[in-house]
Amino acid sequence: MQEIVLLLKYLFLGLLQGFTEPIPISSSGHLVIVQDLFGTKIADDLSFEVLVNFGSLLAVLTVYHKDLIRLTKNGINYMISRNKEYVDDFMFIVYLIVATVPAGVIGLLFKDQIEHYFGKAYVVGLTLIVTGIALWVIRNLRGVKNEGSLTIKDAIIVGFAQAVALIPGISRSGATIVAAMLVGMKQDTALRFSFLLFIPISLGTGVLSIGDVVSSDDFNTLWIPYTIAFIAAIVATYYSLRWFINVMKRGNLKYFAFYCFIVGTLALFLLRGSM
Repeated sequence: MQEIVLLLKYLFLGLLQGFTEPIPISSSGHLVIVQDLFGTKIADDLSFEVLVNFGSLLAVLTVYHKDLIRLTKNGINYMISRNKEYVDDFMFIVYLIVATVPAGVIGLLFKDQIEHYFGKAYVVGLTLIVTGIALWVIRNLRGVKNEGSLTIKDAIIVGFAQAVALIPGISRSGATIVAAMLVGMKQDTALRFSFLLFIPISLGTGVLSIGDVVSSDDFNTLWIPYTIAFIAAIVATYYSLRWFINVMKRGNLKYFAFYCFIVGTLALFLLRGSM
């Protein structure tokens, strides 16, 4: 019976992380809240987080595989031929690389400190409310910039927004989409830039942590629950991302703002004992 409960717990956590990863309500924040609310703890090391994030990465790669193929092909063609036909895609790759740097550097240097000081349920409540406010501010924005209109400045701003999202409760997708739309990107461009930006940071984290994951005691003893959570994260992220793309097309970001206000307020007042 305990084994079944354990499997169900990791299935739920995988589905939760996977579903909340693409949408602007903070997957890391929800894991903190759920663990605090139900008194359940996942592994103390990063193996679980890395594994389910890698599952989400595979789902994002699947959804955006055509864009990735086009960017790779045209980027290489531009470097070889310098044909202006391919320059927009080449520069889009450059902007993604530039935007990856802030979160990569800050994450490597300060991730442990950030999780120590901000990884509390009541803090997540506050940061979810901040996320909700940001989503409310941009709910009606309709930018004009497409891939060919971006600048290095735009990439840096979105990159620092992704770095801010290292704080649990600050949604990564929410922060990057908000920043992208504030600098004038169209909704579809902001969405594409946000999720293509997720790929290098997630891939880098996974590659750097793979040794720690496979050698950890938690992975060796819980590899079946971990595998279930990994598969659940892939499936949940895929369908959640497809759904969120449709939501963005309809301009319904305000509902995510309402959700963040409600959950953030509940976490702030109901989980004050975590202070």
